[in-house]
Amino acid sequence: MTMTRNYKILAKYIKDMSSETPDIETFISTGNHIHKYELNIDIKSIALKNKMIEVNIALKYHHKDTKVKKSHFEIVYATVIQTEESIKEKKDLEKIILCEVPNEIYPDLEKSFLDMMHNSGYPSIKLEKKIDFTKLYLEKFN
Repeated sequence: MTMTRNYKILAKYIKDMSSETPDIETFISTGNHIHKYELNIDIKSIALKNKMIEVNIALKYHHKDTKVKKSHFEIVYATVIQTEESIKEKKDLEKIILCEVPNEIYPDLEKSFLDMMHNSGYPSIKLEKKIDFTKLYLEKFN
């Protein structure tokens, strides 16, 4: 079953990128505890003019333990899309914003995130598995 895309990507860019390691103790602590860091994903959208929508996907890599000196890593990747006139249903729009766009731009987002992590002094960081936005979407709405 092939679906025709009912939106087009007009632009995609890094809107915000942050890697904060205040001192050498934090750098060493982060290196020792990085395997306990968790990846959080947040998707927000902003309606623009002319059926355009800005989709912002934030990846935050953080450690929950408040007693540990830790670094903070975050990237916000913006994608501006224009949806076709045929899209009227809120549900169709949600699927594009929460599922289709994230799945499409994820390779670029992941590469930008990993480049930031590697350039921040953590060259061994890999993301274990590709994020399946379709699965996340279905879990949220079923």
